[in-house]
Amino acid sequence: MELKVAEYSDYERIATLHAESWKKFYYGILGKDFLENDVQEERSAIWQTRLINPPFNQHVVILEEGGLLCGFICAFGNHDFEKGTIIDALHIDPAYRGRGLGVQLLSEMAKWIAQYFPDKGVYLEVMKDNKQAVEFYDHLGGKCDLERLWNAPCGNQVPELVYTWSSGQELLDSVAGNIKSESVTA
Repeated sequence: MELKVAEYSDYERIATLHAESWKKFYYGILGKDFLENDVQEERSAIWQTRLINPPFNQHVVILEEGGLLCGFICAFGNHDFEKGTIIDALHIDPAYRGRGLGVQLLSEMAKWIAQYFPDKGVYLEVMKDNKQAVEFYDHLGGKCDLERLWNAPCGNQVPELVYTWSSGQELLDSVAGNIKSESVTA
């Protein structure tokens, strides 16, 4: 597996994985018509925009194996004055799930956050009904600070949870502790 910073040429692969992930895990949460007809185009526009001229505080890391995209993570440093850096997206190809890639990508991002935004918190937003993601962030020691409604691109208002860590270092420590505990029990 190879970790690398995403480039503009990666936007189509990232958009496709993002769209496919939403189709698989957000069915019944996001609108059916949006997922079946519009999500690919909408995610392509988002990722092309993000990678054509990335803002200084954006960091996107991809994980590849043999040239195939296995997963990606995206964060915006110091995105919110109170909460700090947002982890905006984390998606793993279904064929590679259960191999610790999400933890690996979070660890890499936590290092970046700790280096460049050390005195700020970290947060992410997850759809409340996305049970596997909620369990994942609970397991990684995220503190669920807030429940609110998200105005999704399909037009629905979707309940979401906001998970926080006090810093990139706290997230990194949580992820490292998770890796160690898994290796002990494996």
